[in-house]
Amino acid sequence: MKVLQFPLARVTLVFIVGIIFAYYFQPSPNLVFTSLFLATLLLGGFYFWRNKKPLLIWYFGFTVFGFAFIIGVSTQTIHNASNRQNHFSKTQNVFEQRHTFTVVLNEKLKSNVFNQRYVASVDQIDNTKCSGEILLNIKKDSLHHSFIIGNRLQIQGDLHHNSRPKNPNQFDYGSYLRNKQIYGQLYADATDIKVSTLVKKDIWYYAAQIRNTIIDNLRRDGFHSTELNVAVALILGQQQDIDPEIIQDYQYAGAVHILSVSGLHIGFILLFVTFLLKPFPNNRKGSLLKLFVILSSLWLFGILAGLSPSVVRSVTMFSFVAIGQHLRRSVNIYHTLLVSILLILLVQPAFLFDVGFQLSYLALFFILWFHPVLSKIWEPKNKISKYIWDILSVSFAAQIGTLPLSLYYFHQFPGLFFITNLVIIPLTGFIMGLGVFVMVLAIFNQCPFFLSKALEWSLLVVDKIIHTIASFEQFIIKDIPFSLPFLLSSYALVFSLILWFKKPQFQRLVAILISIITLQMAFLWNEWQVATQQEWVVFNIKKNTLIVERNGKDVTLYANDSLQKIGSKNKTFNSYLVGNFSHLAAAKELKNTFHFNSKRILIIDSTGIYPKLHHPEIIVLTQSPKINLDRLIQINQPKVIVADASNYKSLQKHWNATCLKAKIPFHSTSEKGSYILR
Repeated sequence: MKVLQFPLARVTLVFIVGIIFAYYFQPSPNLVFTSLFLATLLLGGFYFWRNKKPLLIWYFGFTVFGFAFIIGVSTQTIHNASNRQNHFSKTQNVFEQRHTFTVVLNEKLKSNVFNQRYVASVDQIDNTKCSGEILLNIKKDSLHHSFIIGNRLQIQGDLHHNSRPKNPNQFDYGSYLRNKQIYGQLYADATDIKVSTLVKKDIWYYAAQIRNTIIDNLRRDGFHSTELNVAVALILGQQQDIDPEIIQDYQYAGAVHILSVSGLHIGFILLFVTFLLKPFPNNRKGSLLKLFVILSSLWLFGILAGLSPSVVRSVTMFSFVAIGQHLRRSVNIYHTLLVSILLILLVQPAFLFDVGFQLSYLALFFILWFHPVLSKIWEPKNKISKYIWDILSVSFAAQIGTLPLSLYYFHQFPGLFFITNLVIIPLTGFIMGLGVFVMVLAIFNQCPFFLSKALEWSLLVVDKIIHTIASFEQFIIKDIPFSLPFLLSSYALVFSLILWFKKPQFQRLVAILISIITLQMAFLWNEWQVATQQEWVVFNIKKNTLIVERNGKDVTLYANDSLQKIGSKNKTFNSYLVGNFSHLAAAKELKNTFHFNSKRILIIDSTGIYPKLHHPEIIVLTQSPKINLDRLIQINQPKVIVADASNYKSLQKHWNATCLKAKIPFHSTSEKGSYILR
């Protein structure tokens, strides 16, 4: 593999390993910086003496890799906001007591059913200066207006830890927030908030103002809100206001990447600005001015689009392309790719754990690496055939590169992505050109009616096409179980196959066979592991009771009538089935007694009526039963009391106090998450 022959490739890989090591093991900052100092001295020593003795050249090479590893570790450690001395998490009792928080709004997020959500930086807690970012949730029904980016707010409230998943195989939103350096959530009513007259007017403030100006001016011109939200997502990468059903359609059609600003968008900006600068002379001063304007345009657009990981990747990549054009050098695209990864992760190591960042780089790498192989399979002479084949081969290369990772994260495969890309990519190019032009004019409120309508109708056509493709649900393969061993062995097989296609050799054929065997072993190991597992689970579902008994792949669901009918369509339960490679074998009405692995379990529901069970080890309380828990404990002498989320919170507090008095463990699924017996 020629890419790995670049020294920078090996250094970058070791650097990434260092970031991953620091992320999972979180070594002490003092140890990290001591190691960095020693590694620097060692590297300097070997560099100075490397020409004195030939053997030291090898030592110097190993030292470089060690240094790259330490740089990766130290980069992750430095950029971990929670390591800072003035980080709000180090404030005494910050999560236990009510405080006065002074925050500045940095970013508006997509709102949920109950709250408007913002990313805010903490400036003060009470009278103490602090740093760090939180997720601010403001109740919708208390709001009469939206806040703007840069608003300085004083809030009386309670700060909460990022919540852990309350059910097995559930999306870990807390971990997602931590990857974005957000270490707490603040909930507030508008009545708890005082708005300062001072506004922090930084680059994010002005970017938000420009976006709002564009949206307001186009809305006044009669631009339909649905298409406008799609336009803002497509061109500016802002998905806060887009309809969830539209996003789902794009996902099912295999076109969700269009709604995220990526290489296609940034590449067009580069071509557009380069075209506008053609009249400028190609002398030294003119060329330098062109480069400055191009780089400024790319990064200003990136800031306007919110500098998401995919935007940063694309802008960095095309910045190097522009610099290469200025220097009149043919840019080695692999080197550009590696340098962009290295620079981005040096500034933002957390991007490494962003799904969009991973998918965008994998897609780009496989397009560069695998597409030339596909293009040689068939070389049509007809221009239309060649155009169609180029789109299909590029789409296939990107899909092959991202498929294992997509299955691992999203557990679904859009079967019609070929058709989507074939139809949508040409339209997207037209919409991008027209859209950028319309939005530039909209900034100054000078957009002609016919141009805005042309953009609106184009987006309407695209939405209709996407919706039509997404409606063929039989071609959308959902709920595909896929584990980490599957992911690694799948990529081993993909890489070995492509290497063999590029240059058939016996050694590479052996690598393919080993990869196939490894993948089969991963499947067999998973089958054995699942077959030997047994679980009994009380889920945490608001106002409902859901109990599951799993024996290998067979899952029996116990619930009330409504949940029984929904079955695997319930999102929480379905995630459990997919995560455990299992299926729904039966759905039954909830009963009062269970026996699991020699443990006797008593279920008491709202009726308060239950059969006599000799000393049950576990008692589960559901639907707020009216019982005397003291007497129940005295008679039955259970080892643990479990209360699910169908019970009133006031009752759960009372039961908890009773259990503390009786010295019996009390497990509330609302606080501790689902209760699992194995």
